[in-house]
This record gives sequence, structure tokens and C-alpha cells, in this order.
Amino acid sequence: MEKFTLGIAQVSPALGDLDRNLALHDKILREAARQGVDLLLFPELSLTGYFLKDMVPSIALTPRDPRLNALKEMSREMAIVVGLVEESSDHRFFNAAAYLEDGKIRHLHRKFYLPTYGIFDERRYFAPGETIRAFDTRFGRMALTICEDLWHPAVPYIAALDGAELILCISASPGRGLLPEGTFANAAAWERLNRTYAQLFTCVLCYCNRVGYEDGTCFWGGSEVIGPTGDVLLKAPLLEEQLLHVAVDRREVRRERIANPLLRDERLDLTVRELQRITRELQRILRLRAEGTP
Repeated sequence: MEKFTLGIAQVSPALGDLDRNLALHDKILREAARQGVDLLLFPELSLTGYFLKDMVPSIALTPRDPRLNALKEMSREMAIVVGLVEESSDHRFFNAAAYLEDGKIRHLHRKFYLPTYGIFDERRYFAPGETIRAFDTRFGRMALTICEDLWHPAVPYIAALDGAELILCISASPGRGLLPEGTFANAAAWERLNRTYAQLFTCVLCYCNRVGYEDGTCFWGGSEVIGPTGDVLLKAPLLEEQLLHVAVDRREVRRERIANPLLRDERLDLTVRELQRITRELQRILRLRAEGTP
């Protein structure tokens, strides 16, 4: 499908209340269907809320959990991205994003980079993901990322080289660093980041952030869709729940990649060779430190 309608559900999930959040998803999906949305994104941990702490094991789902059946059924009409706590077969817990299409989970991404600094404590409760893969959908090849993943440029770089034309990022970003004009410093940083990646990797970048409060922490919203030229296609307001959508034309990606063939000219062999050299050097330094060599 070359042209489709991409939707963003900028919502405020209830902390630790799976049933209530499933009902919220159902309500918004029905409204999005009436508005003709083809693909709808919900934020990070949209089924659970963010600061779960010791609630993580009790609210985790496996991909076959029957409580996901209603979402799977709805995905026959509209593709859906949701955030959840996934429990693996060996009982590890992951901050995960699921892509549902045609009645099943087509792709599951486990968050790589788990922030554990300042107000964040994800590494205490979650295991990190270990792979990133672009995957094929009826809207073209895309990649899923979760919040902090996108602050590490290797992630969108690998996704783009793996063929992704759309990079989807679901987020639960709290507002930090209040600026004189009343906006958050990290919101401005996200905007720069999203535009830079979309233009550098000549892709459509969709960033879906949540709103609301948990334990006195404010989530700022400001979700957006950026085209492959770096132009803003859609921008949600700060701090408000919104259901928004925008028309996406994949031919814009083709046009931009012809005009600016940055990915075609990328020297993957050079990158891999230099990364291997740096890795060997770091290993040598660590070995010398372990041996006590000055």
C-alpha cells in the first residue's frame, strides 16, 4: 500500500490497570476506524502505564495471552502498535512493542536501551532486548523502537540499512528541564532528534509519546510524524490526549532517496571494520586493567 493513513493515539494509560487500558484501546480503535485510520500507534507501555516497579511480573503478558485476542481481531481491520510488558518463556520481563496486523502479532520489539539514571529505573525490572530487525508489512518495510532506543544512533542506522522506510518510536517521555517559554528542554531535543533521523535516513519517522501523570511525573505528549525531507507532517499538542492522523505517501521516500542517495552511498564495510578495530582496542584495555598492567 503506497498511500495510507497513519494515526497516533496520544493517551494517558492507567498505571497497573490492564483491564481499564484495554477498554481505552478498544474505544480509541473504534473511533480511529470511523476516521479511516489504517495504522494506529499507542505509546510505550500503553497497556500498563510506565512506573510499574514491583507490579511488572503481575501485569506481564505472553504473546499468546487471551487478553490480547480482542486487539488481534481488531488488527484485521487496522494495523496496531501497542506497548506492553512481555514475559518470555524463561520468565524474563521485557519492555516491548507489538505490531499487530491481519489478526496476529507480526513483530515484537524488545527495548534495547533501558534508562537507569535520574528518575528512571528500568534495568532493575526489565531485561534488555538483543536484536533489531526491520520487517515487512502491508505499508512497506518498517522498524519498531522504544523511547531511549532512539537516543542511540546505531538503532535507526541499523534499521535504515535493514531496509526500513518507516521508523516507529513509541515513548513514555517525562518532561524535564523547563525552558523560559514554558516548554520542556527534552521535548525540544526530541524534535531535533526526530527531524535529523528522518532526513539523514530518508525515511518517515513517527514518534508517539504519552501524556498524563504518574507519581507526580508529567508526560509531555507532543507526538509527531516527520517526512523523509525532515519536514513535519503532523504535530500533536503538549499535555493533551489526542487522536490524530495524517496521510503518508511512501513515494515520498523513493523521491527523497533518489534526490539524496545517502543510504546507497553508505560504506557499511568501512563502518564494520572500524567498529571491529575499536572493539579490539577496548578489549585490550579491559584485559590490561584486569591484569593490573599500568
